[in-house]
Amino acid sequence: MSLSRRGVLAAGGAVGALAATAAGTGGAAAAARGSGRGRVRTGFDRLAADGYRLLRGQKVGVVTNPTGITADVRHIVDVMHPDDRVNLTAVFGPEHGFRGTAQAGGSEGRYDDPATGLPVYDTYLKSGQPLADIFTASGVDTVLFDIQDAGARFYTYIWTLYDCMEAAALAGKRLVVLDRPNPVTGRAALGPVLDPAFATFVGRREIAQAHGMTVAELALFFNAEFLHANPARLEVVTMSGWRRSDFFDDTGLPWVPPSPNMPTPETALVYSGTCLFEGTNLSEGRGTTRPFELLGAEGIDHRWAAAANALRLPGVAFREAYFAPTFSKFQGKTVGGVQVHVQDREVFDPVRTGIALLVTAKRTWSGFAWRPDNWIDKLSGNTRVRTMIDAGADTDEVVQAWQRDLSAFRAKRRRYLRYGG
Repeated sequence: MSLSRRGVLAAGGAVGALAATAAGTGGAAAAARGSGRGRVRTGFDRLAADGYRLLRGQKVGVVTNPTGITADVRHIVDVMHPDDRVNLTAVFGPEHGFRGTAQAGGSEGRYDDPATGLPVYDTYLKSGQPLADIFTASGVDTVLFDIQDAGARFYTYIWTLYDCMEAAALAGKRLVVLDRPNPVTGRAALGPVLDPAFATFVGRREIAQAHGMTVAELALFFNAEFLHANPARLEVVTMSGWRRSDFFDDTGLPWVPPSPNMPTPETALVYSGTCLFEGTNLSEGRGTTRPFELLGAEGIDHRWAAAANALRLPGVAFREAYFAPTFSKFQGKTVGGVQVHVQDREVFDPVRTGIALLVTAKRTWSGFAWRPDNWIDKLSGNTRVRTMIDAGADTDEVVQAWQRDLSAFRAKRRRYLRYGG
């Protein structure tokens, strides 16, 4: 099936329909962009500027969290709720919750939002028919999705999107994705592609570790590649003014931490590589002010930073660091390790860097161990990373092992990209 086009709203231009309808594969044109590097307008900004025409006559529920904000940092739920042009009747909260009160691995449960009185339904770890039943019980006709992603396969919001698409199809609901920037650019896909045998909520389907797509592009990809047997009645509202080469600070948009341990866009820059340390007995920096930039454990000293710097990885340097996490691994204990300093983000490869840090940590610290449940296999999407490092492979050998699968993913991915630059 081809992707039909209903038209786009040019940046600063005339009003037109915003959505590209997508029940399968196809090729809608990219969203119109503003000239230069002006302020990016998100999918929600463009939806609202068009008077919510896409939602007329619909009971609307929205899957969102604290990142669902306007350029003037008002939450979209608080903006839509009093607006007579949209009939917002429900909110669906993901991991960490709609208002963001829960830590990793938690949610807020079912409650009525004190600010708006709207019912808030918990979607965390719900999928398939149980999630479809929640959509049905809510009484909505259209489900909106508006959440800031971090660009990594194991960041769970994209799988909340996948689950909502599947459930919306089961429940006969329309699903509209409001696009936001990939904070680490959309230039390239990097890292291993998930082996379906290792599918979990940190990786449902076969995409690269750093996917290099926006959430709307991912939705188009998911619908055509994975949900084609029962596709969602999907529409996407693209951004204007965003280029694939834009980092988040190029967009002019305000940053809201999409989860408690993603405090800055700089965290997102390293996350798709250093999150692999969640699969080891080292701290990945949770409980510090620089999560995923600080890594370490008791007994590690200057030798790790020296070994990592000796590799001369492009765009990054490593500082010997000592820190005491306030929660999570090594809570209240002083540990040694490294701080990752990205010096040239244009050439920095976060996944290769993460592998290099695993290789050098294992070689310089005798206490190195994988988590007993082999969580590293779920994060990397295969057994190769763990088994090759255990067998003594160097960084380049590990990286080379996923290149064929990555090339195939990149070829598929190109069909769903909606932005130039």
